[in-house]
Amino acid sequence: MYKIFTDTPANLSPDYVEKHGIEVIPLHYTIGNEEYPRPEDRAAAFDGKPFYEAMRRGEDVHTSMINIHAFTEAFTKSLEAGYDIIFLSISSGVSGTYHAATVAGEELKSRYPERMIAVIDTKAASLAEGLLVQYAVSLKEKGLSLEKVVSLTEKKAELICQYFTVEDLIYLKKGGRLSGAAALVGNILHIKPILMGDDHGKIVLNHKVRGRKKALNALANKYYELVSDLHAPVGIVHADSLDDANLLAQKIRDMGQQGEIQIDYFEPVTGSHAGPGAIALFFYGIHR
Repeated sequence: MYKIFTDTPANLSPDYVEKHGIEVIPLHYTIGNEEYPRPEDRAAAFDGKPFYEAMRRGEDVHTSMINIHAFTEAFTKSLEAGYDIIFLSISSGVSGTYHAATVAGEELKSRYPERMIAVIDTKAASLAEGLLVQYAVSLKEKGLSLEKVVSLTEKKAELICQYFTVEDLIYLKKGGRLSGAAALVGNILHIKPILMGDDHGKIVLNHKVRGRKKALNALANKYYELVSDLHAPVGIVHADSLDDANLLAQKIRDMGQQGEIQIDYFEPVTGSHAGPGAIALFFYGIHR
């Protein structure tokens, strides 16, 4: 017997988590003087509109990774109940969460030598990570062993494409990914970066376009260029820009996409670094 664990950046709905018995360990964030998620938030869907409206008003958001103690505490309950563990982590390229999970797992293996603990670096975030969790769950529910689920999911992670654009460059500047001068000039000139998750799970610049319309077209074109299976699920997340998310979904439908398209708010930990208006597209490609 084994359980699948993940973290909140996987952007999974509470209904999905409950239905499939996934254990979710939260990354925490503060906005104003309040820390989230609060205990009462754990079973509720993230309400993105007030969160991103607060950011537009100038509220600063500070995020923190999951520490070793939180992993040890969460994992121990399942290990003592006789379960092995697979944990799918947000990319090590953007967070120290994977490292903390690995350290906790190694410590617990000495205490529970009869149990297996597998930690997967998805090299992904948001619904890209979420799609990989869903893939692992589907394999588990088909009866595959822990070892097989880990092997196939790690191979699948090599093919997850992550492309996104932002509305305001100032949030990339706050995150240290852009200079203040470049952010100011870029906003004045309506420069929109097309960013991507690379093979190491780091966020890098793919190319730049001018204007929001061209940015959405660029995301759709990346899908057309790289998609490996038109029937595979797609994830689109937005930071309070639902109309653009729906427009992007229609663009890839027009390009032949025939599978499920999941549209949701950018969850707060990763969304806070992209900023209000950001939009991201996640799909399986011929390569990342």
